[in-house]
Amino acid sequence: MEKRESTSTSTSTIASLAVEDAKRRCVSLIQRLTTSKLSLSPRTTLSRLIHSELTFLHRLSSATSPPSFSLNIGHLEAVLHVLQQPFVTGVSRVCKPIKLSHSCSIYIDIVCSLKGNPVWFIVSDRNSRYISWDTCSGNKNKGLKDKVQQVLDAARHSPVTLRPSSVVLFFSNAVDDDIYQNLKIHFGAIHLEMEPFSYQELELEDNWTNLELGRFFPDACVVEIKVDKDLCREMEESISDSANARIDGLICCKKLDDYSDLTSLCLLVLGMKCWCCSLDDNIELEVSLLKQSWRDAESKLVNFDTTAMVAIVSGISNGRTDKLLATPESELRGRFKGNYDFVIAQVDSEKKNPIHSELSTVISGKQGIISESVRLEFLELISMCGGPNEKRRADYFLNFLKAVPDCPSTRLMSLPTTRKLALKNKVVFGTGDYWSAPTVTANMAFVRAVSQTGMSLSVIEHRPRALIGD
Repeated sequence: MEKRESTSTSTSTIASLAVEDAKRRCVSLIQRLTTSKLSLSPRTTLSRLIHSELTFLHRLSSATSPPSFSLNIGHLEAVLHVLQQPFVTGVSRVCKPIKLSHSCSIYIDIVCSLKGNPVWFIVSDRNSRYISWDTCSGNKNKGLKDKVQQVLDAARHSPVTLRPSSVVLFFSNAVDDDIYQNLKIHFGAIHLEMEPFSYQELELEDNWTNLELGRFFPDACVVEIKVDKDLCREMEESISDSANARIDGLICCKKLDDYSDLTSLCLLVLGMKCWCCSLDDNIELEVSLLKQSWRDAESKLVNFDTTAMVAIVSGISNGRTDKLLATPESELRGRFKGNYDFVIAQVDSEKKNPIHSELSTVISGKQGIISESVRLEFLELISMCGGPNEKRRADYFLNFLKAVPDCPSTRLMSLPTTRKLALKNKVVFGTGDYWSAPTVTANMAFVRAVSQTGMSLSVIEHRPRALIGD
């Protein structure tokens, strides 16, 4: 009898320690979430779920003898770990069901863009010993095979605006080899590399930086399953055909020595991969680069909208801030009229955070594209509002970009055209989406409107800059 009581006490102590550890992990996760760069909607959803888990744990710790229980904190840690991976962008939905019809919905952990392509993430924190491949008779829980098939069927029949190109499975505690092989054989799953840890950089005083580490996932297994392999082949052919069609007419950067005085802009462009130089030795290099894998295009291409083009060549971004601040206010007000405060705010922003420096970190090593509609709109703006120096910078920067035909993706064009979802913007962002390239933009009103539909969209945000007639 005494031995049984001792065993009961020991079990209760272990359970209490597990509850206290889970509470500590919840608090740590809340702190990391507070300082994360996630957008408001996914951050709010995760915060609500973590606080709900913490409330549940407080109720358990107040119980005289905690009952047997399962915890969700490990799953939430895994979700945040995925969200903080650098190649996961355009997060539009976290830990929410997607409604397929009035009576049918499917739960998806993360709806986002992976290397520029729309994907769904399914995250599992289960012990690998409890993950079975087939559904056992009499067991209400489905086997992994049936669960994956259900998600893929839902993906193929989901609205075009939410339809992913692939489904990614993240197992934080690995999977047995036989299950991994079954995923490859039955669904064509391919392995994805992902860092086992994530961190956030927190700026401190005196230029110190604090690295805040998250949970370590040394055994994580990540696989990607294409939703429609035929569609992938069509995209590869379409992209390579488009590349062949637009391959000529490029200007070699060796002929642009006359622009060497454009110091800041030159440094920005030098960090990018030039279309022309890679074609000097073998014109097929770029075509094969695009044929290689349209899934990986995001790591090679970046799309610029008109706001980005203007910001990059603006006098404000190219060393004219001190000259503007030294100009009498009355003269500036007469020059910029009602836009005076707007321009001065941009000057102050540039002094604190130069836009070329910020953009260089995210577009370095990439090749730039612009849609034909952006090219025409930008040239019109420059001709009407740009000064001689801004026109010269525009000419220089355009030489390093490839203009591609307007070819918006089906999913962007499937969105309803409204005041907030203007057709012009759907074409510009849709062209970037078609090429699996993130769009550099200050048009966050459109990005938010797209996100509110539940669609993921890969973008790189920048602060606006105006043409000043420089």
